[in-house]
Amino acid sequence: MATSLLDDINFPEDLRKLTRSQLPQLAKELRKFIIDIVATKEGHLGASLGVIELTIALHYVFNTPEDLLVWDVGHQAYGHKILTGRKANFHTNRRLNGISGFPKKEESVYDAFGVGHSSTAISATLGMAIASQLNGNTKRQHIAVVGDASIASGMAFEGLNHAGVTDTNLLVILNDNAIGIDPSVGALKEYLTKATLKRTPNQDTIFEALNFDCSGPVDGHNLMELLQELERLKKVPGPKLLHVITKKGKGLRQAEEDQVKYHAPGKFNKDTGDLLPKSAVLQPPKFQDVFGITMVELAEQNPKIMGISPAMPTGSSLKFMMDTFPARAFDVGIAEQHAVTFSAGLVTQGMIVFCNIYSTFLQRAYDQVIHDVCLQKLPVIFCLDRAGIVGEDGATHHGIFDLAYLRCIPNLIVFAPRNEIELRNIMYTASLGLNLPIAIRYPRGRGTKIDWKKPFTKKEIGKGECIKKGNGIAVVSVGTIITNVERALTNSSIQEVAVYDLGFIKPLDKKLLNAIFKKHKTIITIEDGVKTGGFGSAILEFAASNNYKNTIHVTGVEDQFPEHGSVEELQDLCGISPKKISELIQKLQ
Repeated sequence: MATSLLDDINFPEDLRKLTRSQLPQLAKELRKFIIDIVATKEGHLGASLGVIELTIALHYVFNTPEDLLVWDVGHQAYGHKILTGRKANFHTNRRLNGISGFPKKEESVYDAFGVGHSSTAISATLGMAIASQLNGNTKRQHIAVVGDASIASGMAFEGLNHAGVTDTNLLVILNDNAIGIDPSVGALKEYLTKATLKRTPNQDTIFEALNFDCSGPVDGHNLMELLQELERLKKVPGPKLLHVITKKGKGLRQAEEDQVKYHAPGKFNKDTGDLLPKSAVLQPPKFQDVFGITMVELAEQNPKIMGISPAMPTGSSLKFMMDTFPARAFDVGIAEQHAVTFSAGLVTQGMIVFCNIYSTFLQRAYDQVIHDVCLQKLPVIFCLDRAGIVGEDGATHHGIFDLAYLRCIPNLIVFAPRNEIELRNIMYTASLGLNLPIAIRYPRGRGTKIDWKKPFTKKEIGKGECIKKGNGIAVVSVGTIITNVERALTNSSIQEVAVYDLGFIKPLDKKLLNAIFKKHKTIITIEDGVKTGGFGSAILEFAASNNYKNTIHVTGVEDQFPEHGSVEELQDLCGISPKKISELIQKLQ
């Protein structure tokens, strides 16, 4: 029986004891190890399979963790984690109390910088390199691994622009596989496409123009070629860029052929690579699909409707509109700032623009929301997918700050639909024309309605409603967390609780709130976002300004970053699961 090389490797120093001729066998074993575990435990697959050889080569050539290695985004870092002391725990990846799905400083000394959002690696690594210079450490190497989709982002160019006028020991590895989560877009992508293993463009590269010593492209699956070039680059002073061409999903046929689906495929057969069959039971739709289908319906009725996504057309389901109306729907790449201001420009010319950005990624375009949209009262329609607790992706991806960071901006309407029908109706209402921009936030995952495709109904802006009458405690909430409230109330010991869906965080329904405060002595606010500055804070401000003395309990995410785990587990830890809501109500009755 053949001995597994991976069995004896726990840290990079073990890896460096191997001969170069053994490394291709290790690559096969590492690839299989990832496939076998992700097949049952789920996670990000294709990106890590595509950099197996590169990961081995980097840890073999460089003296990590003394040499600093930063992975941009981190989807591709599973092999890195396995080779840096986390092999035995890799089955806990993305699980509650397990290891993170992304590099994380507090998890390992080999994770030089915490990541999750794109295009940060060059800036962070440059900071480390300059610090090393100032500290007199001239031998330390600093390596940033950046994908072709991420390097086209504005922040990556800012880092390159700065690095190019330094003499730091910085090496940027451009991992070029022509895809992020969806296929890469833009002029830079078209340039890189020409730089195949057989031919490079007949011109100086943009990176050489930025004073980088450029080499490549090299075959990212040829270990000997990688090792040779990395050894050479260790001796080259100043900022360097190595162009490496890889294939996302390498080593698993289905992942190579369907790179979008196998980015994070869910459970699949580890032997055949085939996805496990989906349940035949009719289920409520995913909120992203409600958005995507509704966009097509609205666009069919109005030729001025347009859709914008920064690099997430599949995840947001804007892909439906891109397929139906390709001239009116744009994937602008990983460029949230551009997406927002591009939308604003379109609106100035009479277009009706739905700008779909994950809640956590809109944080990257906060200035543009304030300065370019709200200050000018341009009615961009922001659709914030993945709002609230998102689950296994963890702290970098939870959409828990949007209510707090949006409701303080003047001239902005903020709405959270409690179900699929409400999402459709607010999208329809916004498409008819508003005087102000609006942010509509909704969660990852499925809704609760099987029969959700109802005729459109126009909503009154700033109007809430009572969805369950009662004379005791009042629960006041917004968004899909109301489903948890309704499930909490199935407990037979809970009596006379009224439930109000304000819907609009801004403007608040002051008439309804006055009625609530006059009728109910005790009020509970519940939100799937941070308590500090969020929906509950808005209710407290209303109470203070109107001199109400009611007892108010604000329930939501405490002043911390929730980790990774299932949505249900994390909501329970945050006190907003049906069970915890039920316990709170019983305690206060």
